Amino acid sequence: MEIRCPHCAQRNRIDPERLAANVVCGKCRESLLTAPLDIDGHDLEELIENSALPLLVDFWAPWCAPCRGFAPTFKAAAAKFGGRLVFAKLDTEAHPAAGQAFNIRSIPTLAVFHRGQELGRVSGALPMPALEKLIQDVLAQRPDA
Repeated sequence: MEIRCPHCAQRNRIDPERLAANVVCGKCRESLLTAPLDIDGHDLEELIENSALPLLVDFWAPWCAPCRGFAPTFKAAAAKFGGRLVFAKLDTEAHPAAGQAFNIRSIPTLAVFHRGQELGRVSGALPMPALEKLIQDVLAQRPDA
């Protein structure tokens, strides 16, 4: 799959199964996992099926004030926990079919996926302590975390 580097916007071809190796951008050499990835529906399906790491997806839209307010919190969590989870953002306005396919009824919605299955979801903009608790709970479910 190809993902855009969250640091320099360079497109990088990666194998989702290699994400646990903390892959870096071919251009800027920054980790591709220390900031949220902007993904579309196809990327989401590929990451759900093939990522070696749990995937935390923020379903959002640019017109949503709580979504915009939550973005810095999500980005800070990615900087702190990136490499143990994959953080991704899916714009439901730009990719409405993906929002429909995953039955997103309110935004922001956070959904956790691992090994092809949805582990859970939370709607609403979480404060950092609640987001960190969610992440810790996900990591505690992984024997290799």
